[in-house]
Amino acid sequence: MLINWHEPEHVYLVCGKTDLRKGIDGLAIVIAENYGLELYNDSLFLFCGSRNDRFKGLYWDGEGFILLCKRFENGRLKWPRHRHDAQKLTSQQIDWLLEGLDPLPERQIKAAPMGSFY
Repeated sequence: MLINWHEPEHVYLVCGKTDLRKGIDGLAIVIAENYGLELYNDSLFLFCGSRNDRFKGLYWDGEGFILLCKRFENGRLKWPRHRHDAQKLTSQQIDWLLEGLDPLPERQIKAAPMGSFY
């Protein structure tokens, strides 16, 4: 699990800023109280603080929690700061995040209103 980010069944990105001074208990409380997500069902939760060159992950391995910390030496994350929710990521979105791309890009083209033909 420590190498393969795609192994957990569910990967959630916690949008906005999280206080990364929090440890396992503090991050588990953030998930339970703010998002109501299940902590023990093969889920990895990703958190970012005010610096975009690092993030933390919280994972239950069946016996206990694992607290992951990753710091990038040559790059930054595109972390969604404009939202305050927890978004489930696909494998592609995980790859985008780790490549420095926005995993939750905003749609640039809006749907045309119905009945607006020439």
